Amino acid sequence: MWQDNIKKLLAQVRVGRLTVADALAALTAHGAMVSNSVNIDYQRQARTAVPEVIFAENKDAGQIVDIARQMLARPFVVMATRVDTVKAQAVQERLPALKYYREARMLVGNQDKILSDQGRGVIAVLAAGTSDVPVAEEAALTAECLGHQVARAFDVGVAGIHRLMAHRDLLETAAVFVVTAGMEGALPSVVGGLVDKPVLALPTSIGYGTGLGGVAALMGMLNSCAPGIAVVNIDNGFGAGCMAAAINRR
Repeated sequence: MWQDNIKKLLAQVRVGRLTVADALAALTAHGAMVSNSVNIDYQRQARTAVPEVIFAENKDAGQIVDIARQMLARPFVVMATRVDTVKAQAVQERLPALKYYREARMLVGNQDKILSDQGRGVIAVLAAGTSDVPVAEEAALTAECLGHQVARAFDVGVAGIHRLMAHRDLLETAAVFVVTAGMEGALPSVVGGLVDKPVLALPTSIGYGTGLGGVAALMGMLNSCAPGIAVVNIDNGFGAGCMAAAINRR
């Protein structure tokens, strides 16, 4: 943790192993300019408990490599989101230290730097259908990279509600729920009517016609009659994972 690093710096100053000027330089190194369009925020984890993350959509492999190489030298987990398989392969050829998670479309590095056991309980990530799994996996992997225990239950949508009830133990014991659904977006309402814990509804763009690229699911979730539900943006698995981690954090 950055807080631990600060304590070490102050301890070194106290015993004379580090000058005040050197400690000040380390504490005020807020970021690093990689290019005219990229300025890495190294202090973000200290402020928000979430480190700087690479949003890889519309970045080419070279840009991702340049940014990730700088970040891998720092004491926090490195995440790049929205990485397709072709781009991931090109990045890994130059940075094999990054592991690719195909379903989540994420590259992850410095996994030994993940701060373990950060949560008060288990975050349950549910997906209504198999087509919703990539967005659900982005949420699940994000929460895991932030040091939280995650349990998954996929393909448990309302078209076969008995599939959800087969996970009764998880419904009773999880501390936070991320519920992913496309189409009409009904699953979060069902879960919200069954549990007494926070439910984060995560709409996906899965659907056709009047599904409007996830707008129907989003509107259904926003208009849920079940209390205790909050809604994130369409396909925003990363945001849902971060919010679940914030709620679950010790």
